[in-house]
Amino acid sequence: MIKLQVIGNLGKDAQVNNVNGKSVINFNVAHTERFKDAQGNQKDRTTWGDCSYWTDRTAVAPYLNKGTQVYVEGTPDVRTYTTADGRNGASLTLRIVSVQLLGSKGNGGEHPAPDQSAGATYTPNAASSGDDTMADDLPF
Repeated sequence: MIKLQVIGNLGKDAQVNNVNGKSVINFNVAHTERFKDAQGNQKDRTTWGDCSYWTDRTAVAPYLNKGTQVYVEGTPDVRTYTTADGRNGASLTLRIVSVQLLGSKGNGGEHPAPDQSAGATYTPNAASSGDDTMADDLPF
């Protein structure tokens, strides 16, 4: 299994869709890497990832707004395509396993926090047993 972890900002507001009776939240995440070229000039390289988050827990969607910084984890898939003018292209898509809200870009935390906490992690298949006894068994 290949797992990809990305910290980046949303390029536009998330959209909730219903596909064959299942909910999916679609959004895109951009990560910008700063580096120096061979001449020593500062450069930026932005990589975009299209994300599909298949979950019944769509309550997080209103908080996935343009500019919001998130941590996403999922399995990658590279899709190739041919453009209308005949050029070949490729896009990185992620099937999201979990998403964590980290903050908003340049707004000083303007986005309201969801019912849980601003750093809440949403994992679609996490079973919550309500049993906290495992925390007492930690070896440290």
